[in-house]
Amino acid sequence: MKYFPGTLTREESDAFIVRVHDHFARHGFGLWALEVPGVAPFIGFVGLAVPRFEAHFTPCVEIGWRIAAEHWNRGYATEAAKAAVAFGFAALGLKEIVAFTVPENVASRRVMEKLGMSRDEADDFDHPSLPVGHRLRRHVLYRINSSQQRIVRQLPCL
Repeated sequence: MKYFPGTLTREESDAFIVRVHDHFARHGFGLWALEVPGVAPFIGFVGLAVPRFEAHFTPCVEIGWRIAAEHWNRGYATEAAKAAVAFGFAALGLKEIVAFTVPENVASRRVMEKLGMSRDEADDFDHPSLPVGHRLRRHVLYRINSSQQRIVRQLPCL
């Protein structure tokens, strides 16, 4: 949770799960639990969500992921995110998907780039949920649009 304001309490974690379920009910899509058959029944999540804040690029649909540290650098985030992007464009008919993180989160930025997402520095923003001066407030924004979908299909899974 290096790039998040802090770890969740049990109550916050339970509330997060309720929000995930509510998001599926409201939008028909959301965050998927990730498992690696024969390795682990749950390693994290990936999926699509509508951000709960307003910014210059909202309303939008974002792709996001969190993977347990012991499962990093095995391509799981990239492989699952490719499936989520394909689902967003093919099944949901989205025109664009965004992703954002703090500039220092090189691993997530690498996944975004492997997905074919691109960044325009003019899109970078200060996350409105974090106070002015917070070390994690500045975020980079990546985008991919439906015309780039062919690129995603051609990317090899790592």
